[in-house]
Amino acid sequence: MDKVRKQRGNIVLHKDRRGGEECIRVDYSDCQAIALLLAQDTDVVAIEDGSGYIPAAVFRLPDFYDRYSPHAYIDYSRVYVRHPKPKREYTLPKGYLELLEQKRYSPSTVKTYKAYFSDFMEYHKGRNIDRLKVPDINKYILYLVNEKKISVSQQNMRINAIKFYYEQVKGGKRQYYGGITRAKEYKSLPEVLSRNEVRRILSCLANRKHRCMISLIYSAGLRRSELLNLTPQDIMSERMLIRIMGKGKKCRYSLLSEKVLCELREYFKEYRPKKWLFEGDTPGEKYSASALVKVLKEAADRAGIKHRVHVHMLRHSFATHLLEQGTDLRTIQELLGHNDIKTTSIYLHVTSAHKSSIPNPLDSLDDS
Repeated sequence: MDKVRKQRGNIVLHKDRRGGEECIRVDYSDCQAIALLLAQDTDVVAIEDGSGYIPAAVFRLPDFYDRYSPHAYIDYSRVYVRHPKPKREYTLPKGYLELLEQKRYSPSTVKTYKAYFSDFMEYHKGRNIDRLKVPDINKYILYLVNEKKISVSQQNMRINAIKFYYEQVKGGKRQYYGGITRAKEYKSLPEVLSRNEVRRILSCLANRKHRCMISLIYSAGLRRSELLNLTPQDIMSERMLIRIMGKGKKCRYSLLSEKVLCELREYFKEYRPKKWLFEGDTPGEKYSASALVKVLKEAADRAGIKHRVHVHMLRHSFATHLLEQGTDLRTIQELLGHNDIKTTSIYLHVTSAHKSSIPNPLDSLDDS
């Protein structure tokens, strides 16, 4: 398997001009196998200095990807423009959105509450929602659980969105709406990558921007939204710290890796971000959260990691690896931005450092 993986090359696509015409430049790092494929490709008009050229008028990314992806990893981030999804029309009662904004809820919470309460209103279309009772609300939640198969966390978040209207906007009694049935949350242990798995993932990221993003999340213990909200000014190289605006608009500082700082300097020279540290295809716009998820997933696949890998695992891995190398729990709590050290202490159950030194009773049976 590893031998096959090593034989695959790397292709980076760029927008370029040749002979006054717009074209796509295909950089293939002097890989002979890719050079041979390009020479046989009728769309390619020229091959020179480790690059092939395809007129933009005939270039089709899906076709190119199908043709070359079995032979090379393709970085198309410089040529692919994502078309914006049509905006959803929300049905909301008067005062709902206004109060969310007045209370300075985070943009992600506002977006979630809008969507969830709009769903609630759509379900009760034709009824006066001000006359709904707790049993009506519980019936709706049961419908979501049984029919829509929502998760425990989503169930409780939807209840929060509903309660916000009845308790905050309408001023209803909290004791009354406390009768809305919440799901019991089962605390599972965080999923963690090994150091070797993190190393393999990073080694499979040929794109500098992608490598910087994944490295930053792991080396500073960032949440996905915290990474995407970073600006160049948040990288405090003189103090070797990163300033982070976390959940609840709480500011904290985390570690800045020397390796990451060197990569970031080269990245900045290449990409020149306008506003956010990591931007998408349109200058001044944040990098897409879904694109970040895809970057990590594809890198994990290339690294040969079989189990599921998600972005938050890098934050869990940061905390666990710090604990295993002797960092005290209080420091890790500050770096992660946890309000309660009980939240941080869950990593004590994950770390293998102290467990590996415990003798197994089965191994000592013959000694007794």
